Amino acid sequence: KLYGLEHADLPAHYRGCCTLDDVEDARTVCRRLGIPHYVLNVQQEFQAHVIDYFCAEYQKGRTPHPCIACNDKIKFNFLVNRAAALQADYVATGHYAIIERTPDGRVLKKAVDAEKDQSYVLFGMGQEELARTLMPVGAYPKDTIRQMAKDAGLGNAGKPDSQDICFIPFGDYKAFLKGRINPAPGEIVDTDGEAVGRHQGIEFYTVGQRRGLGAAGGEPRYVLRVEPDTNRVVVGPEACLYRDRMWTSRVNYTLGEPPPGPVEVGVKIRYKSEEARAVLHPRPDGALVRFERPQRAVTPGQAAVFYRGDVLLGGGTIEGDIPEDEVL
Repeated sequence: KLYGLEHADLPAHYRGCCTLDDVEDARTVCRRLGIPHYVLNVQQEFQAHVIDYFCAEYQKGRTPHPCIACNDKIKFNFLVNRAAALQADYVATGHYAIIERTPDGRVLKKAVDAEKDQSYVLFGMGQEELARTLMPVGAYPKDTIRQMAKDAGLGNAGKPDSQDICFIPFGDYKAFLKGRINPAPGEIVDTDGEAVGRHQGIEFYTVGQRRGLGAAGGEPRYVLRVEPDTNRVVVGPEACLYRDRMWTSRVNYTLGEPPPGPVEVGVKIRYKSEEARAVLHPRPDGALVRFERPQRAVTPGQAAVFYRGDVLLGGGTIEGDIPEDEVL
């Protein structure tokens, strides 16, 4: 089973990353290479730190990123610790990113293949995790890696990339949530607080959304914010989606400490978004980011990741409000 779905129910074209076929592919590769193959059961940890987190964030009116939670809690916590128990010196992963040793410590860099770069989801790593991890594929284009696998006689060399969230194999997160939460209907209101429609649960809305709002008449409306305290979804014109500042909490810096002061960075506010030029202002309890140009749909719950050139400086979680004392 794949989180409640029978394996036989999955369509032939499904491109997930946690199916039984994937386990068998790994077993076959290990046999070909002459190395041991172990299957570790982290079902309880995955439920607590990924699936429960995923549902809870939507119930708070936020938009989670489960792949980041999986990397942070499963791959570079439980997996690394269990690898150490097996007396493994390193954990080698297939992430498209590069770990480089420098005089100041290990730095995490973007992959050579920009289209496949996964550094965005790895901002939670610190010096201890980087020292115990190998990411050998990040220094090569994906096509080169496939050719290497083909030359080595590995049967999965031409396997399609996974595309969906692993525990939502059909990409329908709303259907997944409906089976695990009890959504409460409420009002959709405009920026003046006037009711313009009804929603069936704040969990099914995210900042920037336009389709399926159920808000009547007038110019196109977009979700501007989701209010769990009032159980309302606030909508308005697209112009109201742009923000020139944001606050990030739970910020992690891969070198272990923040820059000594404000620093110019490139910021990604979504996995596939372009970097936006900004100034990062580190704070003891987070970081303030001032964009050179206002950014569209800065979404609470998503990750903001900071780069200096090809080096990942760090990242944190986007919050909906900026602390009152952060006036620049």
